[in-house]
Amino acid sequence: MAEDSGQDKSEEPTAKRISDARKKGQVPRSKELDTFSILIISSVMFLFLGEHISQGLWQLMRRPFQLNREAIFDAALPLQLFGSLLKDAMLLVLPIMLVLVASSLITPMIIGGWNFSSQAIQPKLSKFNPLNGIKKIFGVQGVVELIKAIIKVALIFSVAYGLFNVYWEELLTLNNKQLAQGIARAAEILVLGFLIMCLTLLLVVMVDVPFQLWNNKRQLKMTKQEVKDECKESDGNPEIKGRIRQRQMDIAQRRMMAEVPKADVVVTNPTHFAVALKYDMEGSGAPIVVAKGTDLVAAEIRTQALGADVPLVAAPPLARALYYSTELNEQIPQGLFVAVAQILAYVFQLKAANENGGGKPAYPNNIDVPDEFRQS
Repeated sequence: MAEDSGQDKSEEPTAKRISDARKKGQVPRSKELDTFSILIISSVMFLFLGEHISQGLWQLMRRPFQLNREAIFDAALPLQLFGSLLKDAMLLVLPIMLVLVASSLITPMIIGGWNFSSQAIQPKLSKFNPLNGIKKIFGVQGVVELIKAIIKVALIFSVAYGLFNVYWEELLTLNNKQLAQGIARAAEILVLGFLIMCLTLLLVVMVDVPFQLWNNKRQLKMTKQEVKDECKESDGNPEIKGRIRQRQMDIAQRRMMAEVPKADVVVTNPTHFAVALKYDMEGSGAPIVVAKGTDLVAAEIRTQALGADVPLVAAPPLARALYYSTELNEQIPQGLFVAVAQILAYVFQLKAANENGGGKPAYPNNIDVPDEFRQS
């Protein structure tokens, strides 16, 4: 949406944007660094282990020509010999292979860290779109890859030409040496030349790594609208949050109304406030506020109370004091014990009179509400 509006991607990528990109496999990677690492390590390994490997291979090649007459006419020997030679050859190159595998796993962690994304390997039809391929070829990435390829070819050719001029005369005189010495010196020249040519790729790596970091950051940059949308998504849409809050309030109110029939008394204003109290005479705690509300909620509390034969007692100062001083499912403050006790005494006496007969108790008047709890 932001891209269609023509806004420039001038904002730095947020942590969420970077995290989402990593999940999709979009992390900075330098193929030149990976290639350079593998080539330089392999050349160094051959430089130090080349003599050992060459001697081992020399012995392996001589072994088939050292068989006696009985072994030559043994039908099972060729297969056994082939298996033995293959195993010994693999053991010779195994250290180099293990180091190269470790290098291929560790090198990508230098920039971008190690990352595996299942989304990146999923097949997508867009990858088969020729137009997307053409855009990549003529895009910034394609131009940079072309320049890198030209530089690599030029560097390697220049270094190879220089090495050829340096070692040309020596290579022509190798046939004057003994076979083993000639092969060893030729291998040494080849490995050394290979190492020098690999080192020239360091120039390409020094250019490619900063470019890949910059290009990845450029692709992740955001427009101002994308930043706003992400903040709105992270914080939550105000309309959705309002609906959720209203839904939570409705659920809480229904739960509160379900407690009204269990109350012992509802103290009213009598119209604007209503507070339902419950008191466990066998317990040691103070009365608890199980429901409270104003205006329409107070009217609903009164309706629920009348339907459940819960007494309504009009005591405006006490109703306001209970509403403002006590939250739901909390005990009333100590300063209101006396006033609430007067109300409960009247309610219990009224209940006893209704059950056992007799005169109704006097309606409580002059309920004492401390000044600090009075609300205008």
